[in-house]
Amino acid sequence: MVLRGKIVGTDTPVSVSIEGGRIAGIEEAEDAAQGGDDVWISPGIFDVQVNGAGGVNYSSGDLTVARVLQASEWPYRAGTALFCPTVTTSPAEQAIAGLRTLARACEQSAAANASFVGFHVEGPYIASEDGPRGAHPLEHTRDPDWDEFRRYQDAAGGRIRILTLAPERDGSLPFIEKASESGVIVALGHTGASRARIREAVAAGARMSTHLGNGAHAEIPRHDNYIWEQLAADELWAGIIPDGHHLPPPVLKSFWRAKQKERICLVSDVSSIAGLPPGIYGRSYGTDAVEIHENGKISLAGTPYLAGASLFLDHGIANTVAHTDATLADAVEMASINPARLLGADDRVGRVAPGMEASLTLFRWTEGQRALSVEATIVRGEVVYRA
Repeated sequence: MVLRGKIVGTDTPVSVSIEGGRIAGIEEAEDAAQGGDDVWISPGIFDVQVNGAGGVNYSSGDLTVARVLQASEWPYRAGTALFCPTVTTSPAEQAIAGLRTLARACEQSAAANASFVGFHVEGPYIASEDGPRGAHPLEHTRDPDWDEFRRYQDAAGGRIRILTLAPERDGSLPFIEKASESGVIVALGHTGASRARIREAVAAGARMSTHLGNGAHAEIPRHDNYIWEQLAADELWAGIIPDGHHLPPPVLKSFWRAKQKERICLVSDVSSIAGLPPGIYGRSYGTDAVEIHENGKISLAGTPYLAGASLFLDHGIANTVAHTDATLADAVEMASINPARLLGADDRVGRVAPGMEASLTLFRWTEGQRALSVEATIVRGEVVYRA
């Protein structure tokens, strides 16, 4: 396979040859007749927080391998080649069943095995109070339990790479130490912790903030709060949702400038109903109903409260360029090489270079409109989506 276009961050059209699932070579295009002048080639968009899509919830009690593979079609359409399927707060046996099914999908599907760089478990060890808990069901939030988490990891076949928790829960600090020592990235999220407890969690090994600025109280002290503390902690990567709904443009711009591109991972946090048309849908996240609005916002039906997202990172990259002073190359880095670095996978994905795995996103970019249009998504040398 040969792809033609310009690698994001460069100006010269090239030909990228792919063999055996890897990039075999990159050569400058000899003449304009070869085409590709208006197509950009980027490392595969990599999203570390995908809760499901197309009506499939990875935390559902009736998840099947077929439905897992069905859900994957939606991020592929949006140019997301790599992602972390995310299991959220739920009864232990239900979460374990979901993780086991995700693991079976990796065993039965080469595409899933290549795309699912690791699993993300968001909860159940999160805050129980309104605000920080977000849309997670109160009755299933609980304190960290190492033996329970080991059951989660066994069900996942060792594939859990990120765990989101609230560090103020009893037993969280020794749990963070154990999880970090086992190779799991502990992310702080859905938390109302004090600044001191945030610092203690970082010292114990926490490395990331999950969707920073969301899963928080509606009102907090203007100076002494957990958002500023996480922004100031150089040890923490920041996951941020640039869908235009979770973070207002000035907040997105401020977070970008505070953390700088080297410590940001753009995430979608798309929910199980991402990809579906606007309307009201039944039980999701343990709530009665959620609504997709015409502008893509998802809220608890009849309320202003967010309940996940419906826009993938093709929109997120464009919004980041539109609302910050990040360049297109900067935004692509935050949605490709940065997640790869965070998960320690940057030796094989995250760059367009000879020898790297051919998991790539091809797109067109309309500068005046700040719009990204996906042309193709490639996973380990296989085209999984073409416009």
